[in-house]
Amino acid sequence: MVIGTIADTLSRGVGNVSDTLSETFFEPVIRLGVTGLSRAGKTVFITSLVANLLDRGRMPQLAAEAEARILAAYLQPQPDDTVPRFDYETHLAALTARTPHWPESTRAVSELRLSLKVRPTGMLAGLQGPRTLHLDIVDYPGEWLLDLSLLEQSFEAWTDATLKRLPQRPGAEPFLALIGGVDPNEEFSEPKAKALAASFTEALNIAREAGFSDCTPGRFLLPGEKEGSPALTFAPLPKPEDPARRGLWREMERRFEAYKSQIVKPFFRDHFSRIDRQIVLVDALGAIHAGPQALEDLRRTMAGILGAFRPGPNAWLTQLLRGRRVEKILFAATKADHLHHSQHGRLTAIMEALTREARDRARFAGAETSAMSMAALRATVEQTLPHEGRELDCVRGTLLNPDGSRGRQAAFYPGALPEDPTHLLTPAREGAEQWLGDDYEIMRFAPAPLTLKPGEGPPHIRLDRAAQFLFGDRL
Repeated sequence: MVIGTIADTLSRGVGNVSDTLSETFFEPVIRLGVTGLSRAGKTVFITSLVANLLDRGRMPQLAAEAEARILAAYLQPQPDDTVPRFDYETHLAALTARTPHWPESTRAVSELRLSLKVRPTGMLAGLQGPRTLHLDIVDYPGEWLLDLSLLEQSFEAWTDATLKRLPQRPGAEPFLALIGGVDPNEEFSEPKAKALAASFTEALNIAREAGFSDCTPGRFLLPGEKEGSPALTFAPLPKPEDPARRGLWREMERRFEAYKSQIVKPFFRDHFSRIDRQIVLVDALGAIHAGPQALEDLRRTMAGILGAFRPGPNAWLTQLLRGRRVEKILFAATKADHLHHSQHGRLTAIMEALTREARDRARFAGAETSAMSMAALRATVEQTLPHEGRELDCVRGTLLNPDGSRGRQAAFYPGALPEDPTHLLTPAREGAEQWLGDDYEIMRFAPAPLTLKPGEGPPHIRLDRAAQFLFGDRL
């Protein structure tokens, strides 16, 4: 076992060295990780980013484009033959159809390679021809990212933390009642394990729908091909004083460890550990709308996410010696088009406050971080309307019905976000159950029909600034 592990580690190390030398001295590669929690807009972000890099008329804040140094951009087969390709064409067709609709959300890892031919800059620009840079975009569910924190936890510690927070979440009562009648030392049976896992999964799904972020294990929500396997059939269970050898608790502990070794570790080894740059998309408006407890849960989740990264400078010699490290991390509050532009600065300030702890830890490790508000695809237009003797800054768009169909056109005023983010974060930290004197509404909008001119990608808000931060320095 030990020899096999060493051999596997050495073989991966040799592969990393070969990849690093090839990328450094020939055609450089940037692996951009794109993740976010449910409904943060990962699929739309990647689709719009690629479309706007292929047709760059709406990318003035990308320096290489503003300087007319990007000569061409084209899609190529991704280098990882065992990873599904991100279905860019299908997703773009959904957004640009005569009656557009939102594409299917991320449910597994996928990848797409976009190659950019760039004219160099600097003193030697006139002596060098165009060079090619490959942008490998890796799309993965944020729920799987949260699982990386489980690697450092025992089943007992994870159970204690989970059972401590469940009573504060909606939908947990049936599961808590179920384990209340279970003897952790009773002889293990598969029907009992399935019942507990199903009830726990239902509690996680309800919490996620209510706006809570930390819903681990993430594969319980997005199981993929592992659905029904023993590694996904366990639940938190209080530890008895003397756990029986063949008891329920012991088997639940064994399955928890199998989940970490057979599901979480391979994801980290094969995908996550190879990322250079990372964007974390966050539905901050959705958490604010869900209430103080959901916002505090989001803040803690953002702090915990940083523990999954290995931030720091990514010099090529450093890569050879100890593997890749994430150089840049962008935390982006999505759906900025749900607000009038006059409130975008406030949303950015809230995002900065939410991720302060995470960004400070990354900077300490040597990574560059930033926070912003953005919309990868603009679905609304702005409108100012009179109301009770004052002017309200609204947005207008097509509402999305609960069943996902397109509804009516409507102007919407979500309420004014506070100038000081602590007016939200302080009551959230103190455990308030609702906002005092304020009601922050949020609506779901359908994508607007698009009429694109030649050379233009889909309309967005600050997508070009996000691209400049994430990989503009390498262009």
